[in-house]
Amino acid sequence: MSAPHEALDVVVVGAGFAGLYALHKFRRQGLSVRVLEAAPELGGTWFFNRYPGARCDVESVDYSYSFSEELQQEWTWTEKYATQSEILTYLNWVADKLDLRRDIAFNTRVASAMLDEATLRWTVTTADGRAITARFVVMATGALSAAITPAFNGLDRFGGGVFHTAHWPHDGVDFTGKRVAVIGTGSSGIQSIPIFAEQAEHLYVFQRTPNYSIPAGNAALTPEQVAEVKATYAERRRVSMRSGGGSPYVGTTKPTMEVSPEERREAFEKRWRLGGVLFSKTFPDQLTDQVANDEARRFWVEKVRAVIDDPAVAELLIPDDHPIGAKRICTDSNYFQTFNRPNVTLVSVRRTPIVSIDETGINTSGAHVDLDAIVFATGFDALTGALGKIDIVGRGGELLRDDWADGPRSYLGLGDDGFPNLFMVTGPGAPAVLANMVLHAEAHVDWIAEAIGYLDAHGYVGIEATPEAVENWLAELNQRAATTLFPKANSWYMGANVPGKPRVFMLFIGGFGAYNDICAEVAAAGYKGFDLIKTP
Repeated sequence: MSAPHEALDVVVVGAGFAGLYALHKFRRQGLSVRVLEAAPELGGTWFFNRYPGARCDVESVDYSYSFSEELQQEWTWTEKYATQSEILTYLNWVADKLDLRRDIAFNTRVASAMLDEATLRWTVTTADGRAITARFVVMATGALSAAITPAFNGLDRFGGGVFHTAHWPHDGVDFTGKRVAVIGTGSSGIQSIPIFAEQAEHLYVFQRTPNYSIPAGNAALTPEQVAEVKATYAERRRVSMRSGGGSPYVGTTKPTMEVSPEERREAFEKRWRLGGVLFSKTFPDQLTDQVANDEARRFWVEKVRAVIDDPAVAELLIPDDHPIGAKRICTDSNYFQTFNRPNVTLVSVRRTPIVSIDETGINTSGAHVDLDAIVFATGFDALTGALGKIDIVGRGGELLRDDWADGPRSYLGLGDDGFPNLFMVTGPGAPAVLANMVLHAEAHVDWIAEAIGYLDAHGYVGIEATPEAVENWLAELNQRAATTLFPKANSWYMGANVPGKPRVFMLFIGGFGAYNDICAEVAAAGYKGFDLIKTP
């Protein structure tokens, strides 16, 4: 670890996709840079989330770095949707190939980052009291990295095993012959429940909110498919960067109700067979027009009812409280069919809430369930959670978490007024989780690197979003969200999964390509909306 007096150019917090690319990019730019990572190894989200069934819901050939043609051509993905282990292997391969490890400090959790207003430099202090100073701090802490475990009364008394999907034991868990509860039916629950059901003597699924999920349609990639992707990567990436979500796919151009019922069904069927989250983009108006959304939902309900034997169970598993796609659609492998198994019981905590946990199991308002293990698949304090755990102190001693008490504030999702030379990557105020996070991270890091280069070339020491730009950007986010169906869902996009968290839509919803254009225009106009500072 560096001595406190060492003067670095950049400290990057986090060694996932974003942090690794930031290290490579800044180093190539001639900047001195160090990455601080709390985990014992690199990978970020993909280091921790190694529960059974963990996969990315963006196709593997797209969920990969685009900045190096050599990397694109040398690495070969094995499946349409990569497993956690393959993604982690890929990241380690990239890190070794680019010699990144020598500038990463592992087992180094950041406790605070404090601005020196006299110099506009930052002092970053670790949990064990070590300090490092830098001109710039780049927070690559990840959108889904602060896991939530509900505070159930009596959980500490439970005599069996307790697990969280986001902190899965690295040597695995064997549930053979065990009575297991899974609490939560978001993405990690939907991916892991079919696998747990195959192992457990009996699996109890405690569901608060049913979710829309589409069959992943996962399959091994053939040599011919791999060759075609590698031959067309340039165009594939170009289309992705211009797209709404960072993947090289476009849906139909006509609105839902402007095609015949037959054409509509054919389009839904085609998208269903392709699998994955893009079902919500089959037609361009699915997330802006309720009638269009109802058509998509009707098709989905028909498909799901057809694979669930018990109509009463199907009724519990079909969402009725939000439009399809207003929460991120999950992808699964036989999730709904799992509830046809005799050793699987669905428990609706809306009907029979969890009252407490005792030594032998879970008490609901209706019964006691005897258990050997409890798995929490209860998600994350998304987008802001990891940043909120760090004491980030800006101008006037203000903490970032206090500045964000009524919801996250930013300009472009890149910076906040009162916190000069502090950048965020794929955080609130950007498209973030609505886009392909790898390409999004690259776009953000490239923008930050160019901004630092501009400052250095023109004799500036600092860059800081103006209060007006921040307020205008928040208004822009709200106005864009209000034209869609997204606010109709109590989603983690809104912070609704965290008790006490402000309910605001935290993302830029206008599309990845449109967002990239806005960022480029700001830079081309001499960083419009930012104060460029010659002297502190």
